[in-house]
Amino acid sequence: MIKKILEKALDGRRISPEEAVRLFETTDMLLLGNIASRISRKKLKERVITYIVDRNINYTNICITDCSFCAFYRKEGDEEAYVLPFATIAEKITEIIALGGKQILLQGGHNIDLKIDYFEDLFQRIKEQFDIHLHALSPPEIVHTAKISKLTITDTIRRLSKSGLDSIPGGGGEILVDHVRQKISPHKCSTEEWLDVMATAHGMNIPTTATMMFGHIETNEDRVEHLRRLRDQQDKTKGFTAFIPWPFQPGRTDLSFDLGITSQITGLDYLKTLAISRIFLDNFVNLQSSWVTQGPKVGQMALYYGANDMGSTMLEENVVRAAGTVHCLNEEDIRRIIIDSGFKPQRRNMRYEKVS
Repeated sequence: MIKKILEKALDGRRISPEEAVRLFETTDMLLLGNIASRISRKKLKERVITYIVDRNINYTNICITDCSFCAFYRKEGDEEAYVLPFATIAEKITEIIALGGKQILLQGGHNIDLKIDYFEDLFQRIKEQFDIHLHALSPPEIVHTAKISKLTITDTIRRLSKSGLDSIPGGGGEILVDHVRQKISPHKCSTEEWLDVMATAHGMNIPTTATMMFGHIETNEDRVEHLRRLRDQQDKTKGFTAFIPWPFQPGRTDLSFDLGITSQITGLDYLKTLAISRIFLDNFVNLQSSWVTQGPKVGQMALYYGANDMGSTMLEENVVRAAGTVHCLNEEDIRRIIIDSGFKPQRRNMRYEKVS
């Protein structure tokens, strides 16, 4: 049965959610990786692995959503709570530009004091001072901003775009199944709201990425349902440029303390989920390796399990780091890993266009 499903996928025929769930039963990791890798190569032709030079900037860590999987957020008034002044953000942008970066990823907590005018002013000031691609505000942040600013999602995204927003990161997807979201992030946007932000952005020709955080309370069926929702959305709008699955990091989180979830996803579990994602998401061209959570060795193996992109140089990463996971690679490290794997490294931008 498993081999027939894989043959079907390799022939270019779409597999069903039920078939994807069956794939999680396989123990033949070499076969699974082989099929995922061959599908990836069919889509991309060249033996090229891409990466981007950019920086994560968390403009605030103040958040009201109390997500049980997050060790990064702080409450208003906490000693470590902050909203970065513009001078600090500008300094961070200057540093990444000096390293050849052409993009920043700007994300933060759901801060009740930061309404639409804050982001309009921030984005305009960034664009006036820097020639930089602004990949900013995940769907939950946009939903939060719309609600506290008393705006529609359409008006919120239109105003952000006019102020300088270039693309939207796929954060906050977690698992796009509401019974899971109600347990791990009950105050964050729903599945439909997350997808509505993406559909609205795609309708304005604003590209986005998509993510999945797995390895907590969800089942394999929930993972596949998440993938199905993304595949259906991509069929409609074709606006996702990449998919990034990454495992839950339990360190220092309420989900770990309250539910006793302390074991991390193994490298094999991660690679299996990545490979099945490549096989199932037949309308996604790019899948990213999560070396930030898995480390460079498993991140390198991901290139043989369906990933065609090594993601970002991550000059700065605070959210995963807050959970106790720290892996660092600079551009030279990433290029060496790609070359050692038998591929050609290539810098890219958010739209996966080659850049020098």
